[in-house]
Amino acid sequence: MNHNFHPTSLREYDIRGIVGETLNPDDARAIGRSFGTLLRRAGGRTVAVGYDGRVSSPVLEEALVEGLMATGCHAVRVGMGPTPMLYFAEASAQDVDGGIEITGSHNPANYNGFKMVFQGRPFFGEQIQEIGRMAAKGDWLSGEGGFEYREVLQAYIARLVEGLAGIDADKLSALKIGWDAGNGAAGPALELLVAQLPGEHHLLYTEVDGNFPNHHPDPTEEKNLADLKALVAEKSLDFGIAFDGDGDRIGAIDGQGRVIWGDQLLMIYAEDLLRILPGSTIIADVKASRALYDRVAELGGQPMMWKTGHSLIKSKMKETGAPLAGEMSGHVFFAHEYYGYDDALYAAVRLIAASARLGKSVTQLRSDMLEMINTPEMRFQVDESRKFAVVDEVRDRLAAGGADFNATDGVRVNTADGWWLLRASNTQDVLVARAESFTEDGLGQLMAEIDAQLAASGLKRGPQAGH
Repeated sequence: MNHNFHPTSLREYDIRGIVGETLNPDDARAIGRSFGTLLRRAGGRTVAVGYDGRVSSPVLEEALVEGLMATGCHAVRVGMGPTPMLYFAEASAQDVDGGIEITGSHNPANYNGFKMVFQGRPFFGEQIQEIGRMAAKGDWLSGEGGFEYREVLQAYIARLVEGLAGIDADKLSALKIGWDAGNGAAGPALELLVAQLPGEHHLLYTEVDGNFPNHHPDPTEEKNLADLKALVAEKSLDFGIAFDGDGDRIGAIDGQGRVIWGDQLLMIYAEDLLRILPGSTIIADVKASRALYDRVAELGGQPMMWKTGHSLIKSKMKETGAPLAGEMSGHVFFAHEYYGYDDALYAAVRLIAASARLGKSVTQLRSDMLEMINTPEMRFQVDESRKFAVVDEVRDRLAAGGADFNATDGVRVNTADGWWLLRASNTQDVLVARAESFTEDGLGQLMAEIDAQLAASGLKRGPQAGH
């Protein structure tokens, strides 16, 4: 009575693998038994379970529930929907102690995985490794649990709509918005949501299809926004919003088709929020633009740079009481008038609210931003055994040379030309680099610094690695 996971599947923020190769129903059953045992030992018993629109999700959900029940846990099955709907089911119900969403997030169709929340807190890092250790030893409680089906979609939609409470109805009615669900799990929820929103709405790809026939469901890659850009242009819409495969990451474009990146969205949210809660702490990850941190300070807020990773950001928000946080990857977290988890549908509602409250179009808000020149996130393969060591070597050389840098997550180095970042991915055998400057020449200088540091550690920037 024990189980060994594929070594690549237990990740920093979730459990993920290729269905039929590194992930199967036996894994799901073992996850249920380990998670259920941990929850029972912590005094809990009831687990909300949801799943995304992937072809493999229903089979994994069935096995997961079997594993949970075998420990004496009670599963509350909320059905197919976006990850934030599962988070809502866990956060809003008094009788639920934890939650698991079966989702491959923005990965290709043959992937799937599990995102977990434990007694209201993110479940990640060492806790995920503990699931593996318990399974290997068969360290599981036994019991006879049960399950129920619970409809939460309507309550979830009603909660999203509350994000527009008190806003001038005429301003909202004038808006024209395009939406792209990318055939992901957010589609049905999006249809119900826009039916309750004022204004004119045009929807793309709300039919859930785990094969993602129209485009890959990752709105942080500009090529995946092509259909939304065409829709916004054709219908002369005010802006467009896109979601990833499980609805916890938002992408956006303005009325001119310009991408509004994660840190730029955070600037808009910050401007709105800091009028309501002056002086608030606002958290962003180390990949975010200097323009964001400067803008938050200019608006009277307290900018805080933190580590990349949705679980790490959520934990830091709880620790600091920050009402708002975000990442370049499109995870946006509102604790102000919401639960503090990453919910792209709620973030969309708050973008509408911010535009209306500030009395500025999304296009104007985007145009008002300081234009920086930056690289995309560059990811390149490096041996797993070397990735953290390289970052340590770079940090030591920078310290010895008296450089101005922040070591919160890798190294983020400030120079007269701008800044550059080098960090080790927590989930893959890759190094991640990014640079931002005021000029093209400055960007070249920063890239040369990155290359020089890599060379000093016996590496060079290789071909781009995928997510």
